[in-house]
Amino acid sequence: MRLIKFTDHRHHLRRSWRFAALFALALFAAGTWLDAATAEARPRPRSSNFAANKTFGVGIMLGVPTGFSGKYYLSSSTAVDFGLGVVRGFGDDGLHLHADFLWHPVSIVSAAPFEVPIYIGLGGRFADFDDNDNNDFDDDDYVRAGARAPLGIMLDFNNVPLDVFFELALVLDVVGRDVPDADLNAALGVRYYFY
Repeated sequence: MRLIKFTDHRHHLRRSWRFAALFALALFAAGTWLDAATAEARPRPRSSNFAANKTFGVGIMLGVPTGFSGKYYLSSSTAVDFGLGVVRGFGDDGLHLHADFLWHPVSIVSAAPFEVPIYIGLGGRFADFDDNDNNDFDDDDYVRAGARAPLGIMLDFNNVPLDVFFELALVLDVVGRDVPDADLNAALGVRYYFY
């Protein structure tokens, strides 16, 4: 009986990383152009401490999981993020839901058009897996739940209501089949902020 397994999602990630990299580059170029073209700037203090100038945004993420991402700032440096998406493993597809409390302790780049803060967090995740082993006699669907600890970096535009993020999240499932189970998730995403 294995206590901890590290799931290898590399085969799924390889297919989407090229597209994700090109998508992020296109968003960065579009955001920089929009940033220069936007007349109304939303000022933010220039320092090594990050101060959000947005409140609520939603968007997409590619990787593990692939799906929708949202973020709501509780203060200038804390936020709650959530995700709803699909995770794929070896023969198993799952619907993934997570929510994390995030803290943005520092901005490693502070320029007029954008900030580049890092963030850390702690939260939880729930996944409902469909065992796709093509065995008609063994349709063993299962759920998993556990803790999630993301570490990420974000390109947060000052004058455009967009951010682009990349995060790694350590996941420790404690409820479900073959638990405890540790995994590392990686996702690249973009969000549009409504206010």
